Amino acid sequence: MEETRIDITKQTSEQQVIAAHYAQLVHRFNQSLPFSDEWWSLQREIFKGHIGENSRIMSPITVVRPNAVSIGKRVVVMNGCLMMSAGTITIDDDARIAANVQLISNNHDPYNRDIITCRPVRICKGAWIGAGSTVLPGVTVGKYAIVGAASVVTKDVPDYAVAVGNPARVIKYLDKNRFEE
Repeated sequence: MEETRIDITKQTSEQQVIAAHYAQLVHRFNQSLPFSDEWWSLQREIFKGHIGENSRIMSPITVVRPNAVSIGKRVVVMNGCLMMSAGTITIDDDARIAANVQLISNNHDPYNRDIITCRPVRICKGAWIGAGSTVLPGVTVGKYAIVGAASVVTKDVPDYAVAVGNPARVIKYLDKNRFEE
């Protein structure tokens, strides 16, 4: 998976305005009454055109570059989620993201902190990320896979696998025949 790099000292004024706009939208979302018309409207505006039907993102959230996040249908993201999405984050249909999960698609260059290194994060169809887990740059969590609570995912998790720990390791596989497609 190819890494992209962003020099944050060279952001254009337009990029800075966009970042400020999204930061303000996220702040308003986090201050609005859950399930109110304003809350739903702000959720749609934050993830403009990149959030599927019947998906729900619970506040509060922290999301940097929400225009680089794509959320499928019937996704639930619980309270306290952090999305660092400079490298893109894709959450496919029917995924579940528990409380206080961190989805991190970018990091700093170890020698020049003004350079952001980016690799995409993907949460595949029906995957479930347990509370307090962290998914690091370049990781794909496979179809219907489960990441146990408080796990740190540093490598891809295969389809139907259950991975736990720090670093997360596969401990078993689910019976794929028990899932309805």
